[in-house]
Amino acid sequence: MPNLPSEDPERPYRRIFEALGDGLILNDVETGLVVEANPAAGSMHGYTHEDFIGLSPATFMHPDSFALFTQWLQTVQIGKSFEATVVHTRRDGTPFTVNLRGTGCNYRDRLCLLSSVRDVSEQVKLLEISQTLASELELQPGLILDQLREILEYTHGVVFTLEGWDLVAQAVSGKQQLDETLPFRVRVGGMETLTALVNERRPQRTADVWGADPVARFLRLLLAEQAAGLLEGVHSWMWVPLATKGRVIGGVGVARVQPNYFTAHHADLALMLANQATIALVNTQQYQQGQVLASLEERRRLAQNLHDAVNQSLFSASLIAEVLPRLWEQHPKEVRESLEDLRRLTRGALAEMRGLLVDLRPLELSESELSELLPLLGDAFSGRTNVPVTVTVGEIGALPGEVQVALYRLCQEALNNVAKHAAATRVAIDLRHEAGIVELRICDDGRGFDTNQIYSGHYGLGMMRERAAAIGATVSITSRSGEGTEITTRWPSAAHGEAP
Repeated sequence: MPNLPSEDPERPYRRIFEALGDGLILNDVETGLVVEANPAAGSMHGYTHEDFIGLSPATFMHPDSFALFTQWLQTVQIGKSFEATVVHTRRDGTPFTVNLRGTGCNYRDRLCLLSSVRDVSEQVKLLEISQTLASELELQPGLILDQLREILEYTHGVVFTLEGWDLVAQAVSGKQQLDETLPFRVRVGGMETLTALVNERRPQRTADVWGADPVARFLRLLLAEQAAGLLEGVHSWMWVPLATKGRVIGGVGVARVQPNYFTAHHADLALMLANQATIALVNTQQYQQGQVLASLEERRRLAQNLHDAVNQSLFSASLIAEVLPRLWEQHPKEVRESLEDLRRLTRGALAEMRGLLVDLRPLELSESELSELLPLLGDAFSGRTNVPVTVTVGEIGALPGEVQVALYRLCQEALNNVAKHAAATRVAIDLRHEAGIVELRICDDGRGFDTNQIYSGHYGLGMMRERAAAIGATVSITSRSGEGTEITTRWPSAAHGEAP
């Protein structure tokens, strides 16, 4: 029998090393340089295997993460392992998040740091998207398409909600001509079609919408009349149902110019986002229904308790008025202070009553002048909180009714936030119209807050931004802990044809 060459004893381990999908990196403990890596590690970072060998970790690690590298080397030198989630950078400079596990090992008579590297940037992005969708109390369907584009490139997309036997397009991305016709409808036709769309709550992928397979033919037939534009100029299509176990909400359709583009991995990512979006949409619907019921209940309450709303202020005012004659000669200083309290209470009570009447008759908001309405809000606030409010209104001219209503409500909401959270001693309201911009600024000297932090149960700021966006305005918030808060709303009157 001929003598066969003996197999390299490292060969079986080398095969495993090279076949792993996670990155494996060996760093020399003395120099820190990469002495070996598997193909997955190089590919993950945008390098060939040859280019990756010999690199310093500072080349492919974010500076904040590289600061930990020395600590990891010390850890393995004393025979311990470690695990961390850090940020690496690809050859082109783009950062990505990795989960890294490291331990010491001997490689060719040298102590080395063996690290397994798993790219978890998709999971991190999905978590961020989930938090974004969950934080929206009134989810706008367009946000679903915006967040989907964070994890999946598509040519254009559409979000449908189901109303009866119609799919109603609520948002379109990448198709301006269809976006201008929203909301358009697609007739489902019956349970058989709906069942096919829901597809047991799983995504459906079509390699070519113009092909002969049953899914492509079904799609062309469904969109033939009302939404044929969704198929123009594209080949790949993916439909992701928005459904819970007991309810169908609608669906998301995305298209791509290239044929056979969407993969099973794309479908998994889109389904995870769709499941979160379904929960958020259900919450939005429940919230909106609750808002309608709350609005009806609030109107009933206002109508029944109109006088009770100011009863506290009037009762206090009556007590002060009753004792003033007795104090007039003996305590003149206290009388002057009490007269100021009496003035504040009566002005606040009158403003509060007028405000309640305005809430019952919303048309008054658009017919009255803001120069009258904003001081009304200030007086009512001072009457409730005993915090002085300075109101300055410049020459703003006539505003569209919806803009005037929005600015009033924005000021009202801002003052409510101050009363609830700020612990302020002074508030200023300033409304001006300069250089084609109507600007409403509400400032307080309260405790302030971190604008980057999301506070549970505080929805006022989000509602203010949505109200401003509805009229084409912007809201900026400047605040720091202990330094008060400034909320500024700017509406570009010139862009809407209003005289400056």
